[in-house]
Amino acid sequence: MAFFPGTRLHVVTGKGGTGKTTVAAALAVALSRGGRRVLIAEVEGRQGLAPLFGRGPLPHGETEVTRTEGGGSVSVMPVDPERALIEYLDLFYHLGRAGKVLQKMGAVDFVTTIAPGLRDVLLIGKVKEAAVRRSGSGRYYDAVVLDAPPTGRIVRFLGATDEVAQIAKVGPIRTQSEQVMALLRGDESAVHLVTLLEEMPVQETIDGAGHLTGAGLPLGAVVVNKVRPERLTKADLTRAAQGRLDLDAVGATLAEAGLTEPGLAKVLADEAAEHARRVALQQQERRELADLDLPLVELPLVPETVDLGTVSRLADRLGEAP
Repeated sequence: MAFFPGTRLHVVTGKGGTGKTTVAAALAVALSRGGRRVLIAEVEGRQGLAPLFGRGPLPHGETEVTRTEGGGSVSVMPVDPERALIEYLDLFYHLGRAGKVLQKMGAVDFVTTIAPGLRDVLLIGKVKEAAVRRSGSGRYYDAVVLDAPPTGRIVRFLGATDEVAQIAKVGPIRTQSEQVMALLRGDESAVHLVTLLEEMPVQETIDGAGHLTGAGLPLGAVVVNKVRPERLTKADLTRAAQGRLDLDAVGATLAEAGLTEPGLAKVLADEAAEHARRVALQQQERRELADLDLPLVELPLVPETVDLGTVSRLADRLGEAP
């Protein structure tokens, strides 16, 4: 597997609608091939990963969802902030059952309301704990993939630990925050940006890359999702865009195929013109993304209903990426 081989924590973000959760799942499958154990963490409470692996809603914790070729495996961890806080209190303050009482009293909601950044710290802390495990110490993973919030919120989400560390000058919370930031900014982490070859997602990707760099967070690859194939030659694309396709020739070809409906050649010519315009747009957006000087990986457009088979095909493409 050549996709960022030295990386243990892969953070996947992208504008809403770009398919970042599907890409995160495909990346986990690709990374797991060859006998590797991979965990995907989900922190937005959407349970978007489970259906991709043919599962219903998953509990807080780590659940294996599929085995992959070569003896690898993928597990999913939906992180619940309330459960994460209870575990945190028990781990650092040994509250045990008292923590569950606080949960019933609504103290968890109160704490995360007065200190909003603490919620994100708890979520990232659970991911960090899984990413830093070493072989022989608990449930070990070769890589962890974080299905993170969208690009517009990613820097604030990942930077929450910095904010909390500035408030908590000493104690376990500060220590936890410092350890999380050390991981996120270290050589074993990378933030991958998922986008489409469309103006708004590309611009948000460019802006997001700048904000992440400014925050000292390491950039990984730009994954261009849902790329439409170019079905015409360059010469035909040019003629289609200019409205110069030979309708008589198109009509003759249709007639040879037994399609003689009046006006069909014109309909196809109009569709070809639209296709040519979309291809031109894709090429322009590719040039914009190339200016980021980051590895660029393209994934094809897939059917609306995504299942494990689809995820595996996308994983094939990611596995071929340099």
